[in-house]
Amino acid sequence: MSVKTAPFTSRRNFIIQSAALLSTSFIRLPGLAAAKEKYKMGLQLFTVRDALASDLPGSLKRIAAMGYQDLETYGYDGVHKTFYGMSASSFKQLLADNQLTTSSGHYDFAPLFDQPADELKRYVDQCIEGAHATGHRYITWPWLNEASRSIEKFKLLTDKLNVIGEQVNKAKLGFAYHNHDFEFIDHKGENGYDIIMKNTDASLVKLQIDLYWTAYSNIDPLALFARQPGRFVMWHIKDMDKVNKKYTEMGNGSIDYAAILPAAEKAGLQYYFIEQGSNFAGNSMQSVEDSARYFNKNLRKYLV
Repeated sequence: MSVKTAPFTSRRNFIIQSAALLSTSFIRLPGLAAAKEKYKMGLQLFTVRDALASDLPGSLKRIAAMGYQDLETYGYDGVHKTFYGMSASSFKQLLADNQLTTSSGHYDFAPLFDQPADELKRYVDQCIEGAHATGHRYITWPWLNEASRSIEKFKLLTDKLNVIGEQVNKAKLGFAYHNHDFEFIDHKGENGYDIIMKNTDASLVKLQIDLYWTAYSNIDPLALFARQPGRFVMWHIKDMDKVNKKYTEMGNGSIDYAAILPAAEKAGLQYYFIEQGSNFAGNSMQSVEDSARYFNKNLRKYLV
């Protein structure tokens, strides 16, 4: 004897199943929205160096709660293989515990400028090891000592950048150079940044542009983007006090980011990091929170 099965799910079961599907969709919505976002909001950790020194886990937890998603590190100890006194793997786990990533690190190449090539190569190998351990996508050269800022030194620098870029790229990582103001100082019709742009291989050496220092030097970043589209893969975003030209919280200064941020695709932007090196209205953690709030409300919409 055959038993007839109901052609349709009962109304009660239909309601239960529909409710379950609807609740699941709501759970997934935030994740889907995050997946569609092109850029994570980043922070250069040097901004909060005092807070990290006093309470690294607590500071990272607060930073994540402010809405930051990606970090740029500084101060890697290649000999002991540590970030902020922690092993690279432990530091990466601490970030993961707070749903944070780190896409770039500032590594201390400056003291090796005049050292033998094998010393520089050895240090680059240490940096590569640290970058792989933390998940960095880029190793960044952040600074030149004062003795290394002549035009002759910039010409020597470009050879070093190309060599490092090749070494880093072979390790499946990117390499970038970060500017300050001294790259834009005129030396009888030449400046260091032009030399870097002209004499380094754009496929090996990318550029991390600091938009505060371009404004400080009266350089138009849009003109730089037009010269070498796609090369400016990382940006430092910080504001300039309207009176004394010092650092200030985002939204308190004079830099017109609404005019710059829409050029992200042309520039080649992959990652950006909000930064404020000093001159905090209160303290460093309050400043990065204020900057995050302003950036989210007023500027993030331009990065689409």
